[in-house]
Amino acid sequence: MDEIKVSIPKYQQIAADLASKIVEGKYKEGDKIYARSYIASQYGVSPETARRAVCVLADLNIVEAEKGSGVEIISSENARAFVRQFQDIETINSLKQKILRSIDRQKKEMESFSDYLSELIGKTDRYRSINPFVPFEVLIEAVCPYRNQSIMDLNFWHNTSATVIAIRRKGQILISPGPYATLEEKDILYFIGDDECLERVLRFLYPADPPVGDA
Repeated sequence: MDEIKVSIPKYQQIAADLASKIVEGKYKEGDKIYARSYIASQYGVSPETARRAVCVLADLNIVEAEKGSGVEIISSENARAFVRQFQDIETINSLKQKILRSIDRQKKEMESFSDYLSELIGKTDRYRSINPFVPFEVLIEAVCPYRNQSIMDLNFWHNTSATVIAIRRKGQILISPGPYATLEEKDILYFIGDDECLERVLRFLYPADPPVGDA
């Protein structure tokens, strides 16, 4: 996302600065600024920009401008109201900028996350293709209907095409547990097989319609 810049026109900034000086007492009601060219010179802008700044103040009844008579300050109270309004606008614009920058950062972070995830998946797939014996693992939870049954009784390989190579139980790992090993709650079952092996094991251990009468 390209950053969207919200800027306030220069003539409005000058009008707000002049109003601030009125509020601060640097210009008092009845004082005169005798030439728009003085404002242009003071702020380093064109006479047209200075004229527009004076028009803003005149429209808000902060000053009275007459050709050839200069610019007279007529209301410090109106100047104070304009300064408050201008500060609110600046605050809103600042918040807009912060929100836009935050959105941009989040988008970049999500793009980076997506890139990292794709790289990780790619490397994992390549590693598994190089070494097909990287085991899958699954946790035996209380909802598994085959708790306390042996690998042989479950015909585990026949039903899943997965070969059990280890069981982790209470901090110990049982290597090559054999067909008589049972599945207990909180066991972590390690097995190897093809790419669809994990999905078949999960479907087998956690069927949508568990067998009636088991565990």
